[in-house]
Amino acid sequence: MQEQDRYERLAPYRVLKTRRGVLGSSRYACKLRQELREAANDQARRPVLVMGEPGLEKDNLAALIHFGSADRRQPLVRIDGALLHADGSDLWGRAKSDEPSLLECIGDGTLLLDKLDKAPKALQPRLIALACEHPGRVIVTSECAIPSLSNQGRLIRVPPLRLRRQDLGEWLRFGVRLESRKQGWSRPPSLAPGIIKQLQRYDFPNNLRELEQVIYRALQQARRLGEGGLPLELPDDVFWTDSISRPRRFELWRWRPELRLQMRSPRLWNVLLFGLVSWLFVAVNLWLWWGPQERASNGALNLFWAWWWPLILLGYPLVGRLWCSFCPFMVWGEIAQGIAKRLGWQPRSWPRGEHDDWASPLLAIGFGLILLWEELAHLENTAWLSSCLLLLITAGAVLGSLIFEKRFWCRYLCPIGGMNGLFAKLSILELRAHAGTCSGSCSSYACFKGGPADGEGLATAGCPLGTHPAHLSDNRNCVLCLTCVQACPHRSVQLSLRPPAADLRLPLNVPRGEPLLILILFGGLVLHWGRPALEGLPMAQQLLPASLELALPALVALGLRRWLGVELWRQGLYGLLPLLLALLLARHLPVGMGEAGQFLPVSLGASWPGWSADPHVVAFCQSAAVLAGALCSWWLLRRLLSNEPNSLWIATGLSASVGCLGRWLVG
Repeated sequence: MQEQDRYERLAPYRVLKTRRGVLGSSRYACKLRQELREAANDQARRPVLVMGEPGLEKDNLAALIHFGSADRRQPLVRIDGALLHADGSDLWGRAKSDEPSLLECIGDGTLLLDKLDKAPKALQPRLIALACEHPGRVIVTSECAIPSLSNQGRLIRVPPLRLRRQDLGEWLRFGVRLESRKQGWSRPPSLAPGIIKQLQRYDFPNNLRELEQVIYRALQQARRLGEGGLPLELPDDVFWTDSISRPRRFELWRWRPELRLQMRSPRLWNVLLFGLVSWLFVAVNLWLWWGPQERASNGALNLFWAWWWPLILLGYPLVGRLWCSFCPFMVWGEIAQGIAKRLGWQPRSWPRGEHDDWASPLLAIGFGLILLWEELAHLENTAWLSSCLLLLITAGAVLGSLIFEKRFWCRYLCPIGGMNGLFAKLSILELRAHAGTCSGSCSSYACFKGGPADGEGLATAGCPLGTHPAHLSDNRNCVLCLTCVQACPHRSVQLSLRPPAADLRLPLNVPRGEPLLILILFGGLVLHWGRPALEGLPMAQQLLPASLELALPALVALGLRRWLGVELWRQGLYGLLPLLLALLLARHLPVGMGEAGQFLPVSLGASWPGWSADPHVVAFCQSAAVLAGALCSWWLLRRLLSNEPNSLWIATGLSASVGCLGRWLVG
């Protein structure tokens, strides 16, 4: 057979070059490059099995082996196993044909049997035998193991992209450069700082193939926003992913579409926030200042400590951070921002970047200072000091609103908001947008940027916390204000029911200071238990022992962190969130069940009806709450510690010991 005829026969199957090398500096990337080099330099030309998940470009890795070997001048022929005929005539030729078979044309070249696991079942044993007996080099790719082949040759396991999160930045920058050139831009854009961290939270089930699609859609979205030109820096808002680890959701508005129209009404929200909550807050503070100062005589103080605290704790598993939507602190912050704009003052634009790195530790420390003030100054029974606490947080919200647009204070610096965001991870309610709808249909980003009315989308100022509902990885930064629902013209945003604690799944990606907030909340229980021992001492002398009591759980946890390791320690902390919530509820139940029913007599006189729970009933409810929290934490710890061989014993011991200790602390 003439050489020219041979190459013409092989032309439809030949691979002429590699598409790219192996990027990254992680140990997985280094090991993969080393294995490819060893396979290329194998003088015995043993068969190679390249095995891995879909989308890992295993055929390109086979090409790297061939073109890195001494056979690089010989042809590399790729045969797709999924397209082979059941009789194998594609390779061995037809019985009565004079035309040479494809195997004869390959000769000493390299045969790439791609997707061998997708070939007809009856043909697979014959292909495996061919890989072991063919005189030329044979490289096989498969998504599953082939023991008979790997025992006679080399096995190269390709790690999925989720194990190489460290390399994602290099893959991303390379992909943006490559795709920018394809779309005709001479200068590729840079990446905003938060993009890589955002995408590292995603598992990429289709690996590099899916990453290419994400980059392509991002550049298309950036071109729409830039009116045809590519910006110098790609914002993180143009990258769209759907998490594969999200459990099933029940979308309420698909079940009852009329609820969506009712709940998104701006009139409802404006009347509720600016017509009711704002002035009710003023009335409560005036009552706290000018009314009786003890809780037994002040209805506003009763409302604050006997009603608000127990109800907000009970609401976290149901509605998450919904309280922040009605928060009077930020209502007055928005009022101040609106007045300032009318007077010509323009707050700064929402700052981009990972502010959680510095803000979340400050938030945790701020909550610790509030707990110290609450316990040492007896805020529960001092009306004007309770008002001072409310007004101090309101002042922070107003100041934050004058400096930055929207609710920068609520997202990063409000101590109450930090606690709300922490426990919102346990909520069964979730507001999210469908990334596919957003990436394919939307170019205005009105849901978080704001803008004029568009179709059925209403004019809004955008998400008050500066987040996109399709980019939320958990409930921490969603206050369920439904602004995104009002603005969206495509009905992409849906309100859904989900399993409890759906946000707490591996891998845990949390702000740096949030574990400190968990420990400070545990410390608040210790401080409340130890406060009677400090009675009678001057305030200055109480401060040091009270601070040590508040810091005690953090000091214990710091020692355990060195013993357990950072990841196991963090998973243990978040697994205890249901138990922490139950302990906080048990700590406030005596006041709530004992005094909430006395609101009318306290406010209007002893002749009005009231009720109060028996102390034994209160104690039973406290124990029941702690037991339920311990069981939920045991279940959650088992899920988070699933990679630990002794996870059952660790989960049981941790939830039981902390539950018993916590029940003793709350009395």
